[in-house]
Amino acid sequence: MSNIAIIGATGNVGSRLLEEALRRGHTVTAIARDASGIPARDRVTPQSVDALDADALATAIAGHDAVFSATRFVSVSEQAIVGPVRCAGVRRLLVVGGAGSLYAAPGQRVLDLPDFPVAYKPEATAGADFLDALRRERDIDWTFVSPSAEFVAGPRTQKFRIGVDELLVDSGGRSWISFDDFAIAFLDEFERDAHIRQRITVGY
Repeated sequence: MSNIAIIGATGNVGSRLLEEALRRGHTVTAIARDASGIPARDRVTPQSVDALDADALATAIAGHDAVFSATRFVSVSEQAIVGPVRCAGVRRLLVVGGAGSLYAAPGQRVLDLPDFPVAYKPEATAGADFLDALRRERDIDWTFVSPSAEFVAGPRTQKFRIGVDELLVDSGGRSWISFDDFAIAFLDEFERDAHIRQRITVGY
């Protein structure tokens, strides 16, 4: 089993990644700005660390087999994560991505569609910039895992599809994935290392 550091472990996605990692027998350092709400239990070490404090973050993640990043892109840039990961000597990084940088049609990203919500544009743009920066990264074995357009609380079906750069849409025209099924796909990718230095996406 592996020793994983999860940055953003108290959020909707990070908390599901934590539970899925524990379900599979991994040991987790759960990192958040305020980790006091993370219950003490076997194989979990809560750590309160500001992700923008590079030295503190590098210290917190040192010695781990992998780092999972589940932070908001408008708040935490690619370098704020990759710098400490590199400094700590951790080779494997998996990032909870966004759907905005996926392609809805050839050459047309979701975030560039005319009806893309203005309120979500800053986060989607920052996520696309994060991915572009990762694609220039040669020292770390990264994977950027994008959810579908709707990323919501929902069932744990264990039935989903994996794509690469195109938005996944179900037979009813809906693009969506639950937090719990996304966490399953995310841990599957970590355990299989099937898409090193690539972006993938998860959807029904």
